Amino acid sequence: MDSKDTSLAALRWLVEAGADEAIGEVAQDRLAAPAPIPTPPKPSARKLTSNDAVLASARDLAHGARNLVQLRAALESFEGCPLRQDATNLVFADGNPKAKVMILGEGPGAEEDRQGLPFVGASGQLLDRMLACIGLDRTSVYITNMLFWRPPGNRTPTGHELASCLPFVERHIELVDPGYLFLIGGTPAKTLLGRSEGILRLRGKWTHYQHPGMPRPVPALPSLHPAYLLRQPGQKRLAWQDLMALRAALDSGKDPLLAG
Repeated sequence: MDSKDTSLAALRWLVEAGADEAIGEVAQDRLAAPAPIPTPPKPSARKLTSNDAVLASARDLAHGARNLVQLRAALESFEGCPLRQDATNLVFADGNPKAKVMILGEGPGAEEDRQGLPFVGASGQLLDRMLACIGLDRTSVYITNMLFWRPPGNRTPTGHELASCLPFVERHIELVDPGYLFLIGGTPAKTLLGRSEGILRLRGKWTHYQHPGMPRPVPALPSLHPAYLLRQPGQKRLAWQDLMALRAALDSGKDPLLAG
């Protein structure tokens, strides 16, 4: 039998065995040694992302500020927060930096953006009346926000926007070194205290805030934001309870969490 007859016989045997369809262009040698499994590359160090660079820049600028004037100048030079692109003014702070009470809200609104001062719109007017009820005003408190530029349309800030401002907020608190923190609204309370609960659960309960750069923990009292109270006036009674707790702490001059 010649080679042609041999090939035809082999083909006929394969067809009779059921191998009647080709599954590849090249026949596989089942007797050949398996190809070696390639060694995966070693994992490389995580590449520095743009967010990493922004946060590193924020930390360096904030840490380099030795006083409030330098901290404001650092913020004016900081380009890592996208909110500044649409804002009219940097909104830094208002009041007395030597006051015992430091108030932190969420961020500037339209009127704050125009004037470059925190809490000067409708919420600020209500805040002034609230403080007056316990004998305080802007000469006896220091007021700032978690954000230094207005979110467009007063929308909720993104995590990146908050994170890019946080090193400056932390340094702000360190430099002021207040006796008490009054955190109005869910954003400052949850961000600075590392909590996830809503403000209605957090408010009215003293806790401690401390950052590694601070010599001691600061008593912090979360409360309701004036903007919320304007929408929900029935909750003013809760804010009044918080104001009275703040007044009591000021009168005692003690840490409410340590006072017996």
